[in-house]
Amino acid sequence: MSVLHPDGTSSLGQHTKKFVAGALLVIVFSAIAVASAILLEVEDTLEGIRPTDPAGKAQAVVLDNVLEDVELGAPQTILLLGSDRRFADIRAKLRPRSDTILLVRLDPDKHATAIMSLPRDLNVEVPGHGTRRINEAYHLGGATLTIRTVEEFLGIQVDHVVNIGFGGFRRAVDRLGCVYADVDRRYFNDNSGPEPNYAVIDIKPGYQKLCGSDALDFVRYRHEDSDFVRAARQQEFLRQAKQQIGIGRLLSDRKELLRIFGAYTDTDISQGSTAEILGLLKLAYESSKSPVTEVRFPGEDAPGGFIEISSDALRETVDRFIGVRGEDPASKPDQPKRIKPRKGLAPGLVFAQRQGEDHVLSTGLRLVSLGLPVLLPRARLAKGGYVQTASPRSYDIYDHAKKRHRAYRIVLSAGEAGEYYGVQGTTWKTPPILEGHDDEVRMRNRTYRRYFDGRKIRLIAWTSPRAAYWVSNTLSQRLTNRQMMDIARSLQGIDG
Repeated sequence: MSVLHPDGTSSLGQHTKKFVAGALLVIVFSAIAVASAILLEVEDTLEGIRPTDPAGKAQAVVLDNVLEDVELGAPQTILLLGSDRRFADIRAKLRPRSDTILLVRLDPDKHATAIMSLPRDLNVEVPGHGTRRINEAYHLGGATLTIRTVEEFLGIQVDHVVNIGFGGFRRAVDRLGCVYADVDRRYFNDNSGPEPNYAVIDIKPGYQKLCGSDALDFVRYRHEDSDFVRAARQQEFLRQAKQQIGIGRLLSDRKELLRIFGAYTDTDISQGSTAEILGLLKLAYESSKSPVTEVRFPGEDAPGGFIEISSDALRETVDRFIGVRGEDPASKPDQPKRIKPRKGLAPGLVFAQRQGEDHVLSTGLRLVSLGLPVLLPRARLAKGGYVQTASPRSYDIYDHAKKRHRAYRIVLSAGEAGEYYGVQGTTWKTPPILEGHDDEVRMRNRTYRRYFDGRKIRLIAWTSPRAAYWVSNTLSQRLTNRQMMDIARSLQGIDG
């Protein structure tokens, strides 16, 4: 059994290296940092090991052993480019632009994997071409010019690049069994209005399974919201994908994934030496144990449809991306913290119990008879309010074993374009979204599980004997921690 031969030659062939590129695509685009499945392709390395453990625990132990003597190396930054090339563009011989520009920072010592999206309309200096939108760099000079543009603009080194066509993303999501996603509101466009044509989409709000085409349409949606909200939606999808697709799934289907990655992916990773590739795999594997932290790019709208950022804000953002740090899992308390509720509501909230009851009354009465008590917030943001389109929504959701569960979603607007928060309830008490909470707090008679993005609460959940409930922040985390806590503790049934 060997990975590196004594003479330094590689037992990693070009076929295998292509899977490294694809597997690392899965790390980056789906934030599934379990790409060490490649080691199964190394001659006799894991001969006799079968991917029969659904949780991937046996494989994880073996991978730990195989990678034990591999040098971890320094943290690395990987650039993911998603291109929007369509069949019509190919026929017309048009060069594509990059539809997605995403940076991932792998640094397991920080106990967090940083992800940052750059807005496609960001105003930058493209080397040799003057001031342009950043997504034009790909059109003018492909991945090479895009890397130069990103490095010079941010002042950081890009270690590797992965370039994927959206057909590959769509097929990979399908092959990996789809992703359960927390859809914040109704996404709809049929191109029947006077606005410019966008992708046709019809996805209703609520926690649900998204497969290839719907998943791609969801992450790419940019009708009626901004580049910033779109980037936040992409990163939230990546977070949830990472949570659900594990080592066992990759191991069991590596040959078909190899075919997909080979057809739709270009990268410089496969050009490295075996030692370099194994070091990157170990870095990715160790980083997979850390939560994903989104670093938001705080640009502002500028004339001409550009997005701009001041030099001070840019420097601070880059420092946060490089220095992102999560909580050491060993430091988490075993028991929930007890919190004494403050008197009054958090600033920016108002009581609106009657309005909420009117909004959910018919849905609530129907679902209670089906075994799902409907809880609604007595408090909401003063801005915005209850959304009438596809809310409240009651529906069925099927778990991994195809067992049916009842569910409902209440959608509220935060009063800004693309910013929605909401309340979810379901008789499925163990959905993937509720795995891996950051801490627990006890308030009155409920134990709340809290899920953070950096220092901001993105989700608060709790379970009753009959159901699970959670409050979701907006995609851009507009609600403060106190607002999220006060909305969660205000939830009650229609009759109080």
